[in-house]
Amino acid sequence: QVQLVESGGGLVQAGGSLRLSCAASGRTFTNYVMAWFRQAPGKEREFVAAITWSGGNTYYADSVKGRRFSISRDNAKNTLYLQMNSLKPEDTAVYYCAARRGSIPHGSTSRFAYDYWGQGTQVTVSS
Repeated sequence: QVQLVESGGGLVQAGGSLRLSCAASGRTFTNYVMAWFRQAPGKEREFVAAITWSGGNTYYADSVKGRRFSISRDNAKNTLYLQMNSLKPEDTAVYYCAARRGSIPHGSTSRFAYDYWGQGTQVTVSS
């Protein structure tokens, strides 16, 4: 069965950086889109970024464009990453790794389109 396990969250000051990892197992992810979502207290889970497992094509939410965040994957390690720079207090949330069948990273940014989810990792940015 598919397992997605996130790590790398923590407490960081505003302006700092973190790199989240998501170890994926249980199947080959060719023809899958991998993504990061986040959910702040009292808010809906929102799309952050996505990448195609095979081609590495990426897509970002407007809130993290401008290269503050960068999504990547290491096929050999079956691991997805989210590099987060210039963090802001409003980036505080639980960050989730997710996967769905597809070949277009912007094909759907809805959380309902994703079949597999990790347990989440907490990111807290202090001001």
